[in-house]
Amino acid sequence: MGKIIAVANQKGGVGKTTTAVNLAASLGVLEKKVLLIDADPQANATSGLGIDVEGVEVGTYQLFDQSVKPQSAIIATDSPNLSLIPAHIDLVAIEIELVDMDQREYMLRKAVDQIKDDYDYIFIDCAPSLGLLTLNALSAANSVIIPIQCEYFALEGLGKLLNTIKSVQKIHNTSLDIEGLLLTMFDSRLRLSNQVVEEVQKHFNEMVFETIIQRNVRLSEAPSYGESIINYDAASKGATNYLSLAQEIIKKNEA
Repeated sequence: MGKIIAVANQKGGVGKTTTAVNLAASLGVLEKKVLLIDADPQANATSGLGIDVEGVEVGTYQLFDQSVKPQSAIIATDSPNLSLIPAHIDLVAIEIELVDMDQREYMLRKAVDQIKDDYDYIFIDCAPSLGLLTLNALSAANSVIIPIQCEYFALEGLGKLLNTIKSVQKIHNTSLDIEGLLLTMFDSRLRLSNQVVEEVQKHFNEMVFETIIQRNVRLSEAPSYGESIINYDAASKGATNYLSLAQEIIKKNEA
């Protein structure tokens, strides 16, 4: 049975989609069978893997409204062993449409339950909000990765997200764990970056991944070419960081 991991943070620009795409691609390179579900209406994970968002006819929206079998929403990518359920801007409407539905927090879980045995890992790239889309992702997941950027407002809003996770654990998904806090956009030259790392490690201790994602130009360039960092520049610091994170995930889950 595959492990389902949500990548969530209601703050934008923290490296959430970068992490979802590149960690999924790294695990694929390490010969794990991986599925990435784009649950963000901005569809950056979809375009970041070279898929034309405008051409998406079946994707995450159809998982939520249950109009298709989840298998028919899955498409191949150019990354080894990595498949994708793409998103489209129409996903914006689903939060409104879900409001009056019974079991609205479990629509994604019902879909993912049908395919979870086909993969080693399933990642859900969440929207930068704590709305129904993210609630569905947390209800469907076994665990959650929280990216935190090494910048001044790093811990702002983290308490709110952790409280949301506690509420989900209490009401919707008692088995939800925190996979780990992931420090991103680290610049060793900046005193502030080093201070943020120290603060997060001091407060959260073993919850923090050993791997730290360093600020890297190639990592920023890769999405504009529709490629993961592994495909774009496997020798880059960004690729090395995400492969290290993938190995850490494997070690933690398959020991």
